[in-house]
Amino acid sequence: MKTGGVYILECSDKSYYVGSTSNLEQRMAQHNSAIFGGYTTSRRPVKLIWSQEFCDMQYAIEAERKIKNKKIGYLK
Repeated sequence: MKTGGVYILECSDKSYYVGSTSNLEQRMAQHNSAIFGGYTTSRRPVKLIWSQEFCDMQYAIEAERKIKNKKIGYLK
């Protein structure tokens, strides 16, 4: 079982991004260096405002989806 976490970032334009990862420190570096492109690329720097760890990555993914369904993710 691989552990994971869900996180919320505040972007430089005051919008929010929700994601899940198995390595939060690495993922934050990826967001701030724009390695993958996507939503946060043009909204750097990003700041971690909340995270929660889970004993199973699947739980983190489920939590991310629940947060996004509540319209918290990708807000402008």
